[in-house]
Amino acid sequence: MNSATLWYAGRATGAVCLVLFTVVVLLGIAVRLRGRIPGLPRFGTLGLHRTLSLSATAFLALHIALAAVDSYVNITLLDVLVPFVSDYRPLWLGLGTVALDLLLAVLVTSLLRARLGHGAWRAVHRLAYACWPVALAHGIGIGTDTGADWMTWLTVCCVAAVTTATGLRLAHSLRAARRTPTALLRTAEGARP
Repeated sequence: MNSATLWYAGRATGAVCLVLFTVVVLLGIAVRLRGRIPGLPRFGTLGLHRTLSLSATAFLALHIALAAVDSYVNITLLDVLVPFVSDYRPLWLGLGTVALDLLLAVLVTSLLRARLGHGAWRAVHRLAYACWPVALAHGIGIGTDTGADWMTWLTVCCVAAVTTATGLRLAHSLRAARRTPTALLRTAEGARP
């Protein structure tokens, strides 16, 4: 493969990763809110979230491999795993590395969920909320298509979707937190002699 082909393939896999990880975040929020996708049973949303997570991770591995193989920039294994040590655009590449490291923590703990217990898994799984915007910043900062209209619209749509879903998730959490003390108070008052 020549350098131009690797460059185009790297750009394409980066854009696909943005879309796939956006959908994964949206599905993760839907699972947490006990949401359903029309036509699927409730457990189907969880299954789709898991399947797309693995697909997105495979595209990410391909994206990283293409960047490392491309001779235009020298990206080493150290650059891929340790943030901010690269000679090439260290901040932006480093953000990609941070996102990868967070994703690896989420992935490994998800695979070991039964051994870790739900509480530990959930605490680490929340890193996905940090992983997505860090990866987005990486793409905006290092992506060669950042100024292209199609990439701008794709990015805006992904940000709007995740922002909206996160807002719904936070609103749901706040409503649940407000209901809990009231429900406990009513239960305690009903239990008095």
